[in-house]
Amino acid sequence: MADVQPLPGFRYAAADELADLVTPPYDVISAEAQKRYYARHPHNIIRLELGRDEPGDDELSNRYTRAAATFAEWRRDGVLRQDTPSLYLYEQRFNIGDQSYARRSLLARVRLEPWEAGVILPHERTLSKPKADRLQLMRACAANLSPLMTLYEDPDGALAALLGGAGARAPDISFVDEAGEAHRLWLLRDEALADQVAAFFAARQLYIADGHHRYETALAYRDEVAQQRKDLPAEDAANFTLMALAAIEDPNLVVLPTHRLLRDLPAERLARLDDTLGDSFEIEPLGGDISAERALGALAEASAGGAETAFVLARPEETVLLRLRPAGRAAMDREHPDAAPAWRRLDIAILHELVLNHALGVSDAAVRAGEHVSYTRDAAAALAAARARDDAALALLVPPTPPAAIRDVARAGARMPQKSTYFYPKLITGLVVNPLW
Repeated sequence: MADVQPLPGFRYAAADELADLVTPPYDVISAEAQKRYYARHPHNIIRLELGRDEPGDDELSNRYTRAAATFAEWRRDGVLRQDTPSLYLYEQRFNIGDQSYARRSLLARVRLEPWEAGVILPHERTLSKPKADRLQLMRACAANLSPLMTLYEDPDGALAALLGGAGARAPDISFVDEAGEAHRLWLLRDEALADQVAAFFAARQLYIADGHHRYETALAYRDEVAQQRKDLPAEDAANFTLMALAAIEDPNLVVLPTHRLLRDLPAERLARLDDTLGDSFEIEPLGGDISAERALGALAEASAGGAETAFVLARPEETVLLRLRPAGRAAMDREHPDAAPAWRRLDIAILHELVLNHALGVSDAAVRAGEHVSYTRDAAAALAAARARDDAALALLVPPTPPAAIRDVARAGARMPQKSTYFYPKLITGLVVNPLW
Protein backbone atom coordinates (compact mmCIF):
# COMPACT_ATOMS: atom_id res chain seq x y z
CA MET A 1 0.00 0.00 0.00
CA ALA A 2 1.46 3.42 0.99
CA ASP A 3 5.19 3.93 0.41
CA VAL A 4 6.47 6.36 3.07
CA GLN A 5 10.12 7.42 3.07
CA PRO A 6 12.49 9.98 4.63
CA LEU A 7 13.36 13.09 2.64
CA PRO A 8 16.40 15.39 2.40
CA GLY A 9 14.39 18.42 3.43
CA PHE A 10 15.43 22.05 3.18
CA ARG A 11 14.94 24.08 6.36
CA TYR A 12 15.68 27.64 7.40
CA ALA A 13 19.14 28.01 8.95
CA ALA A 14 17.88 30.79 11.25
CA ALA A 15 15.77 28.53 13.46
CA ASP A 16 15.38 31.30 16.07
CA GLU A 17 13.63 33.51 13.49
CA LEU A 18 11.09 30.97 12.26
CA ALA A 19 8.10 32.85 13.61
CA ASP A 20 8.95 35.63 11.14
CA LEU A 21 9.70 33.28 8.24
CA VAL A 22 6.69 30.96 8.00
CA THR A 23 3.13 31.46 6.74
CA PRO A 24 -0.12 29.51 6.50
CA PRO A 25 -0.67 27.64 3.20
CA TYR A 26 -1.42 29.68 0.09
CA ASP A 27 -5.18 29.05 0.00
CA VAL A 28 -5.90 30.87 3.27
CA ILE A 29 -3.62 33.88 2.73
CA SER A 30 -5.53 37.09 2.00
CA ALA A 31 -4.11 40.00 0.02
CA GLU A 32 -3.63 41.90 3.29
CA ALA A 33 -1.82 38.97 4.90
CA GLN A 34 0.41 38.61 1.83
CA LYS A 35 1.55 42.24 2.25
CA ARG A 36 2.14 41.65 5.95
CA TYR A 37 4.32 38.60 5.35
CA TYR A 38 6.34 40.42 2.70
CA ALA A 39 7.06 43.20 5.19
CA ARG A 40 7.76 40.87 8.10
CA HIS A 41 11.12 39.50 6.90
CA PRO A 42 13.09 39.57 3.62
CA HIS A 43 13.35 35.78 3.76
CA ASN A 44 9.70 35.06 4.55
CA ILE A 45 8.46 31.97 2.66
CA ILE A 46 5.65 34.09 1.12
CA ARG A 47 8.11 34.96 -1.66
CA LEU A 48 8.01 31.30 -2.72
CA GLU A 49 4.57 30.14 -1.62
CA LEU A 50 2.49 33.09 -2.88
CA GLY A 51 4.61 35.71 -4.59
CA ARG A 52 3.28 39.09 -5.72
CA ASP A 53 2.31 39.94 -9.25
CA GLU A 54 4.26 42.96 -10.48
CA PRO A 55 3.58 45.53 -13.24
CA GLY A 56 5.08 44.40 -16.51
CA ASP A 57 5.03 40.69 -15.68
CA ASP A 58 5.26 38.43 -18.71
CA GLU A 59 6.10 34.82 -19.55
CA LEU A 60 9.78 35.35 -18.77
CA SER A 61 9.42 37.43 -15.63
CA ASN A 62 6.61 36.73 -13.19
CA ARG A 63 5.93 35.56 -9.68
CA TYR A 64 6.83 31.97 -10.57
CA THR A 65 10.19 32.83 -12.11
CA ARG A 66 10.93 35.13 -9.16
CA ALA A 67 10.09 32.30 -6.76
CA ALA A 68 12.51 29.99 -8.60
CA ALA A 69 15.29 32.59 -8.55
CA THR A 70 14.70 33.35 -4.87
CA PHE A 71 14.67 29.66 -3.95
CA ALA A 72 18.00 29.14 -5.73
CA GLU A 73 19.47 32.26 -4.12
CA TRP A 74 18.43 31.19 -0.63
CA ARG A 75 20.00 27.76 -1.11
CA ARG A 76 23.20 29.30 -2.46
CA ASP A 77 23.47 31.83 0.38
CA GLY A 78 22.69 29.35 3.15
CA VAL A 79 19.32 30.85 4.08
CA LEU A 80 17.98 27.33 3.49
CA ARG A 81 20.09 24.31 4.38
CA GLN A 82 19.50 20.71 3.38
CA ASP A 83 19.20 17.87 5.88
CA THR A 84 20.41 14.35 5.37
CA PRO A 85 17.38 12.11 4.64
CA SER A 86 15.08 12.38 7.64
CA LEU A 87 11.57 11.88 8.88
CA TYR A 88 10.15 14.74 10.94
CA LEU A 89 7.80 14.49 13.89
CA TYR A 90 5.70 17.66 13.92
CA GLU A 91 3.55 18.87 16.82
CA GLN A 92 1.12 21.78 16.85
CA ARG A 93 -0.15 23.04 20.21
CA PHE A 94 -3.27 25.18 20.19
CA ASN A 95 -6.40 26.09 22.12
CA ILE A 96 -10.08 26.17 21.20
CA GLY A 97 -11.97 27.89 23.96
CA ASP A 98 -10.73 26.43 27.23
CA GLN A 99 -9.57 23.17 25.64
CA SER A 100 -5.88 22.61 24.83
CA TYR A 101 -4.70 20.31 22.05
CA ALA A 102 -1.38 18.88 20.85
CA ARG A 103 -1.75 17.40 17.37
CA ARG A 104 1.12 15.33 16.04
CA SER A 105 1.85 14.31 12.48
CA LEU A 106 4.75 12.74 10.64
CA LEU A 107 6.33 14.69 7.78
CA ALA A 108 7.58 12.34 5.10
CA ARG A 109 7.87 11.73 1.37
CA VAL A 110 5.03 9.56 0.10
CA ARG A 111 4.95 7.84 -3.28
CA LEU A 112 2.32 9.26 -5.62
CA GLU A 113 -0.43 6.87 -6.66
CA PRO A 114 -3.34 7.42 -9.06
CA TRP A 115 -6.74 7.56 -7.40
CA GLU A 116 -7.80 4.31 -9.05
CA ALA A 117 -4.98 2.42 -7.32
CA GLY A 118 -6.89 2.75 -4.05
CA VAL A 119 -3.77 3.56 -2.01
CA ILE A 120 -4.34 7.28 -1.50
CA LEU A 121 -7.99 8.31 -1.50
CA PRO A 122 -9.71 11.70 -1.92
CA HIS A 123 -12.92 12.92 -0.32
CA GLU A 124 -13.49 16.20 -2.19
CA ARG A 125 -13.58 17.38 -5.79
CA THR A 126 -11.02 19.86 -7.13
CA LEU A 127 -11.16 23.01 -9.27
CA SER A 128 -8.92 23.72 -12.26
CA LYS A 129 -7.74 27.24 -11.36
CA PRO A 130 -5.86 26.40 -8.10
CA LYS A 131 -4.23 23.38 -9.78
CA ALA A 132 -2.96 25.48 -12.68
CA ASP A 133 -1.38 27.96 -10.26
CA ARG A 134 0.30 25.29 -8.15
CA LEU A 135 1.57 23.45 -11.23
CA GLN A 136 3.29 26.57 -12.54
CA LEU A 137 4.93 27.06 -9.15
CA MET A 138 6.03 23.43 -8.96
CA ARG A 139 7.53 23.60 -12.45
CA ALA A 140 9.47 26.72 -11.45
CA CYS A 141 10.78 25.58 -8.06
CA ALA A 142 10.77 21.77 -8.41
CA ALA A 143 9.77 21.47 -4.77
CA ASN A 144 6.85 20.91 -2.40
CA LEU A 145 6.76 24.09 -0.33
CA SER A 146 3.95 22.93 1.96
CA PRO A 147 2.75 19.47 3.01
CA LEU A 148 -0.59 17.83 2.33
CA MET A 149 -2.51 16.68 5.39
CA THR A 150 -3.28 12.98 5.15
CA LEU A 151 -4.96 10.56 7.55
CA TYR A 152 -4.26 6.91 8.34
CA GLU A 153 -5.81 4.33 10.62
CA ASP A 154 -3.96 3.32 13.80
CA PRO A 155 -6.57 2.03 16.27
CA ASP A 156 -3.94 0.39 18.47
CA GLY A 157 -1.62 3.42 18.55
CA ALA A 158 1.24 1.42 17.04
CA LEU A 159 2.88 4.32 15.21
CA ALA A 160 2.39 6.69 18.14
CA ALA A 161 4.24 4.18 20.33
CA LEU A 162 6.94 3.82 17.72
CA LEU A 163 7.53 7.57 17.63
CA GLY A 164 6.97 8.18 21.32
CA GLY A 165 10.64 7.96 22.25
CA ALA A 166 11.63 10.69 19.83
CA GLY A 167 8.84 12.96 21.04
CA ALA A 168 9.95 12.53 24.66
CA ARG A 169 13.19 14.47 24.12
CA ALA A 170 13.49 18.20 23.60
CA PRO A 171 12.43 19.24 20.09
CA ASP A 172 15.01 20.34 17.55
CA ILE A 173 12.81 23.29 16.57
CA SER A 174 10.32 25.19 18.70
CA PHE A 175 8.54 28.51 18.12
CA VAL A 176 5.19 30.26 18.56
CA ASP A 177 3.48 31.78 15.52
CA GLU A 178 1.46 34.99 15.11
CA ALA A 179 -1.74 33.21 16.21
CA GLY A 180 -0.15 32.12 19.48
CA GLU A 181 0.06 28.49 18.37
CA ALA A 182 3.19 26.51 19.19
CA HIS A 183 5.11 24.45 16.64
CA ARG A 184 7.65 21.78 17.58
CA LEU A 185 9.74 19.64 15.25
CA TRP A 186 11.91 16.59 15.86
CA LEU A 187 14.37 15.29 13.23
CA LEU A 188 14.34 11.50 12.97
CA ARG A 189 17.45 10.21 11.21
CA ASP A 190 17.44 6.62 12.51
CA GLU A 191 17.41 4.24 9.52
CA ALA A 192 15.99 1.39 11.60
CA LEU A 193 13.10 3.64 12.68
CA ALA A 194 12.52 4.65 9.06
CA ASP A 195 12.27 0.98 8.11
CA GLN A 196 9.72 0.38 10.88
CA VAL A 197 7.68 3.38 9.77
CA ALA A 198 7.77 2.16 6.18
CA ALA A 199 6.59 -1.28 7.26
CA PHE A 200 3.73 0.25 9.25
CA PHE A 201 2.43 2.22 6.26
CA ALA A 202 3.00 -0.55 3.72
CA ALA A 203 -0.22 -2.19 4.96
CA ARG A 204 -2.33 0.97 5.03
CA GLN A 205 -4.39 3.28 2.86
CA LEU A 206 -4.10 7.05 3.20
CA TYR A 207 -6.98 9.54 3.11
CA ILE A 208 -6.35 13.11 2.01
CA ALA A 209 -7.74 15.51 4.58
CA ASP A 210 -6.42 18.81 3.18
CA GLY A 211 -4.55 19.35 -0.08
CA HIS A 212 -6.49 17.66 -2.89
CA HIS A 213 -5.42 20.35 -5.38
CA ARG A 214 -1.76 19.98 -4.46
CA TYR A 215 -1.93 16.20 -4.72
CA GLU A 216 -3.42 16.28 -8.21
CA THR A 217 -0.84 18.92 -9.13
CA ALA A 218 1.93 16.60 -7.95
CA LEU A 219 0.52 13.83 -10.14
CA ALA A 220 0.47 16.16 -13.15
CA TYR A 221 4.03 17.31 -12.46
CA ARG A 222 5.23 13.70 -12.13
CA ASP A 223 3.64 12.85 -15.47
CA GLU A 224 5.28 15.85 -17.16
CA VAL A 225 8.70 14.91 -15.80
CA ALA A 226 8.25 11.29 -16.86
CA GLN A 227 7.32 12.38 -20.38
CA GLN A 228 10.30 14.72 -20.64
CA ARG A 229 12.83 12.19 -19.37
CA LYS A 230 11.29 9.16 -21.11
CA ASP A 231 12.66 6.91 -18.34
CA LEU A 232 11.83 8.04 -14.80
CA PRO A 233 13.48 5.81 -12.14
CA ALA A 234 11.09 4.47 -9.53
CA GLU A 235 12.94 6.24 -6.70
CA ASP A 236 13.16 9.61 -8.45
CA ALA A 237 11.94 12.40 -6.17
CA ALA A 238 9.31 13.44 -8.73
CA ASN A 239 7.46 10.22 -7.89
CA PHE A 240 6.83 11.47 -4.33
CA THR A 241 5.14 14.35 -2.53
CA LEU A 242 5.42 15.87 0.94
CA MET A 243 2.75 14.79 3.42
CA ALA A 244 1.92 15.32 7.08
CA LEU A 245 0.48 11.99 8.22
CA ALA A 246 -1.93 11.98 11.18
CA ALA A 247 -3.96 9.22 12.84
CA ILE A 248 -7.73 9.33 12.35
CA GLU A 249 -8.19 8.20 15.95
CA ASP A 250 -6.13 11.08 17.46
CA PRO A 251 -8.44 13.03 19.84
CA ASN A 252 -6.34 16.13 19.05
CA LEU A 253 -7.48 16.01 15.42
CA VAL A 254 -9.93 18.92 15.28
CA VAL A 255 -12.35 19.52 12.40
CA LEU A 256 -14.28 22.79 12.50
CA PRO A 257 -17.56 23.37 10.67
CA THR A 258 -17.91 25.70 7.71
CA HIS A 259 -21.30 27.40 7.72
CA ARG A 260 -23.31 28.39 4.64
CA LEU A 261 -24.70 31.78 3.64
CA LEU A 262 -27.29 31.83 0.84
CA ARG A 263 -28.16 34.85 -1.28
CA ASP A 264 -30.26 35.71 -4.33
CA LEU A 265 -32.71 32.88 -3.79
CA PRO A 266 -36.02 32.57 -5.66
CA ALA A 267 -38.75 34.38 -3.74
CA GLU A 268 -41.25 31.58 -4.34
CA ARG A 269 -38.84 29.06 -2.78
CA LEU A 270 -38.40 31.23 0.30
CA ALA A 271 -42.17 31.75 0.60
CA ARG A 272 -42.88 28.02 0.91
CA LEU A 273 -39.65 27.01 2.59
CA ASP A 274 -41.26 25.69 5.78
CA ASP A 275 -43.59 23.46 3.75
CA THR A 276 -40.79 21.94 1.68
CA LEU A 277 -38.49 21.55 4.67
CA GLY A 278 -41.32 20.00 6.66
CA ASP A 279 -41.27 17.00 4.36
CA SER A 280 -37.87 15.98 5.73
CA PHE A 281 -37.25 17.93 8.95
CA GLU A 282 -38.85 18.75 12.25
CA ILE A 283 -38.70 22.54 12.64
CA GLU A 284 -38.13 23.86 16.16
CA PRO A 285 -38.14 27.66 16.79
CA LEU A 286 -35.09 28.98 18.64
CA GLY A 287 -36.01 32.67 18.74
CA GLY A 288 -35.24 35.57 16.46
CA ASP A 289 -32.29 36.96 18.43
CA ILE A 290 -30.64 33.81 19.78
CA SER A 291 -26.87 34.19 20.15
CA ALA A 292 -24.41 32.17 18.10
CA GLU A 293 -23.20 30.43 21.25
CA ARG A 294 -26.69 29.28 22.18
CA ALA A 295 -27.52 28.31 18.59
CA LEU A 296 -24.39 26.17 18.35
CA GLY A 297 -25.20 24.64 21.74
CA ALA A 298 -28.66 23.66 20.53
CA LEU A 299 -27.13 22.22 17.37
CA ALA A 300 -24.58 20.18 19.32
CA GLU A 301 -27.29 18.81 21.61
CA ALA A 302 -29.56 17.91 18.70
CA SER A 303 -26.69 16.28 16.79
CA ALA A 304 -26.08 13.98 19.78
CA GLY A 305 -22.38 13.63 19.15
CA GLY A 306 -22.88 12.89 15.47
CA ALA A 307 -25.54 10.23 15.96
CA GLU A 308 -28.33 12.46 14.60
CA THR A 309 -28.51 15.01 11.79
CA ALA A 310 -29.49 18.58 12.58
CA PHE A 311 -28.85 22.12 11.32
CA VAL A 312 -29.64 25.67 12.42
CA LEU A 313 -31.47 27.82 9.87
CA ALA A 314 -31.36 31.59 10.41
CA ARG A 315 -33.62 34.04 8.57
CA PRO A 316 -34.12 37.78 9.08
CA GLU A 317 -37.10 37.27 11.36
CA GLU A 318 -36.31 33.98 13.11
CA THR A 319 -33.86 31.17 13.79
CA VAL A 320 -34.96 27.54 13.85
CA LEU A 321 -33.46 24.13 14.47
CA LEU A 322 -33.92 21.52 11.74
CA ARG A 323 -33.94 17.89 12.91
CA LEU A 324 -33.86 15.23 10.22
CA ARG A 325 -36.98 13.04 10.26
CA PRO A 326 -37.05 9.38 9.15
CA ALA A 327 -38.80 10.62 6.00
CA GLY A 328 -35.70 12.68 5.23
CA ARG A 329 -33.43 9.66 5.49
CA ALA A 330 -35.85 7.73 3.30
CA ALA A 331 -35.72 10.53 0.73
CA MET A 332 -31.91 10.31 0.60
CA ASP A 333 -32.14 6.54 0.06
CA ARG A 334 -34.91 6.86 -2.51
CA GLU A 335 -33.37 9.68 -4.55
CA HIS A 336 -29.80 8.34 -4.43
CA PRO A 337 -30.12 4.55 -4.39
CA ASP A 338 -26.75 4.03 -6.06
CA ALA A 339 -24.84 6.34 -3.74
CA ALA A 340 -22.66 4.89 -0.99
CA PRO A 341 -24.41 4.60 2.40
CA ALA A 342 -21.55 6.59 3.96
CA TRP A 343 -22.38 9.50 1.65
CA ARG A 344 -26.17 9.25 2.12
CA ARG A 345 -25.70 9.46 5.91
CA LEU A 346 -23.26 12.38 5.74
CA ASP A 347 -24.66 15.52 7.38
CA ILE A 348 -23.25 17.91 4.81
CA ALA A 349 -24.53 15.78 1.92
CA ILE A 350 -28.00 15.78 3.49
CA LEU A 351 -27.82 19.55 3.84
CA HIS A 352 -26.91 20.06 0.19
CA GLU A 353 -29.46 17.56 -1.13
CA LEU A 354 -32.51 18.19 1.03
CA VAL A 355 -32.09 21.86 1.97
CA LEU A 356 -30.08 23.54 -0.78
CA ASN A 357 -31.20 21.46 -3.74
CA HIS A 358 -34.69 20.21 -2.89
CA ALA A 359 -36.02 23.03 -0.71
CA LEU A 360 -34.17 26.05 -2.15
CA GLY A 361 -33.53 24.98 -5.73
CA VAL A 362 -29.75 25.53 -5.53
CA SER A 363 -28.20 22.86 -7.74
CA ASP A 364 -24.82 21.20 -7.33
CA ALA A 365 -23.69 22.93 -10.51
CA ALA A 366 -24.62 26.33 -9.05
CA VAL A 367 -22.69 25.57 -5.86
CA ARG A 368 -19.60 24.53 -7.84
CA ALA A 369 -19.88 27.71 -9.91
CA GLY A 370 -19.92 29.84 -6.76
CA GLU A 371 -23.53 30.95 -7.21
CA HIS A 372 -25.87 31.63 -4.26
CA VAL A 373 -23.63 30.01 -1.62
CA SER A 374 -20.73 31.52 0.33
CA TYR A 375 -18.93 30.16 3.37
CA THR A 376 -17.79 31.26 6.80
CA ARG A 377 -16.45 29.56 9.92
CA ASP A 378 -17.77 32.40 12.09
CA ALA A 379 -21.25 31.42 13.33
CA ALA A 380 -21.90 34.88 14.78
CA ALA A 381 -21.07 36.50 11.44
CA ALA A 382 -23.39 34.03 9.69
CA LEU A 383 -26.30 34.89 11.97
CA ALA A 384 -25.65 38.61 11.62
CA ALA A 385 -25.59 38.32 7.82
CA ALA A 386 -28.89 36.43 7.77
CA ARG A 387 -30.53 39.05 9.98
CA ALA A 388 -29.27 42.01 7.94
CA ARG A 389 -32.01 41.50 5.29
CA ASP A 390 -29.97 43.23 2.59
CA ASP A 391 -27.09 40.80 2.90
CA ALA A 392 -27.89 37.07 3.10
CA ALA A 393 -31.32 35.59 2.57
CA LEU A 394 -30.53 32.98 5.17
CA ALA A 395 -27.71 31.18 6.96
CA LEU A 396 -27.22 27.52 7.76
CA LEU A 397 -25.09 26.51 10.73
CA VAL A 398 -23.74 22.99 10.38
CA PRO A 399 -22.04 20.50 12.71
CA PRO A 400 -18.41 19.48 12.12
CA THR A 401 -17.68 16.46 9.93
CA PRO A 402 -15.94 13.72 11.97
CA PRO A 403 -12.57 12.51 10.62
CA ALA A 404 -13.86 8.93 10.36
CA ALA A 405 -16.47 10.13 7.83
CA ILE A 406 -13.64 11.19 5.53
CA ARG A 407 -12.30 7.64 5.60
CA ASP A 408 -15.72 6.08 5.04
CA VAL A 409 -16.69 8.37 2.16
CA ALA A 410 -13.27 8.10 0.52
CA ARG A 411 -13.20 4.33 0.86
CA ALA A 412 -16.62 4.14 -0.79
CA GLY A 413 -15.30 6.10 -3.77
CA ALA A 414 -17.64 9.05 -3.08
CA ARG A 415 -16.89 12.77 -2.79
CA MET A 416 -18.15 15.27 -0.24
CA PRO A 417 -19.57 18.69 -1.17
CA GLN A 418 -17.19 21.64 -1.20
CA LYS A 419 -16.08 23.02 2.15
CA SER A 420 -17.13 19.90 4.06
CA THR A 421 -14.07 19.84 6.30
CA TYR A 422 -11.75 22.38 7.87
CA PHE A 423 -8.94 20.85 9.87
CA TYR A 424 -7.70 23.26 12.49
CA PRO A 425 -5.06 24.54 12.65
CA LYS A 426 -3.64 24.55 9.14
CA LEU A 427 -0.19 23.05 8.67
CA ILE A 428 2.47 25.76 8.60
CA THR A 429 4.35 26.50 5.38
CA GLY A 430 8.14 26.94 5.49
CA LEU A 431 9.00 24.42 8.18
CA VAL A 432 10.30 21.76 5.76
CA VAL A 433 10.60 22.00 1.96
CA ASN A 434 10.72 18.82 -0.10
CA PRO A 435 13.01 18.97 -3.18
CA LEU A 436 11.81 17.12 -6.27
CA TRP A 437 15.26 16.33 -7.62
